[in-house]
Amino acid sequence: MTAARFLVSGRVQGVAFRAHARREAQALGLTGHARNLADGRVEIEAHGDGHAIDAFARWLAHGPPLARVDAVSRTDFAASHAPAEFSTG
Repeated sequence: MTAARFLVSGRVQGVAFRAHARREAQALGLTGHARNLADGRVEIEAHGDGHAIDAFARWLAHGPPLARVDAVSRTDFAASHAPAEFSTG
């Protein structure tokens, strides 16, 4: 099981970024979560196939139509277990 943590900055809060990210992750068969951070970024953790996580990372680089993504940082890690679904909160 592969996993990655992403920190996305730009205009990514108040533009349905997390809902769109959940939809994209689910379409790719990924589980994990997306949450707003107090500093205006969105933190995302994705679990699943490495190729699917790479595709998700490419999507995160531009995000949904109303978003403006300035930067995406990625940290890969080995996961011992994965969440059952992709949640937002």
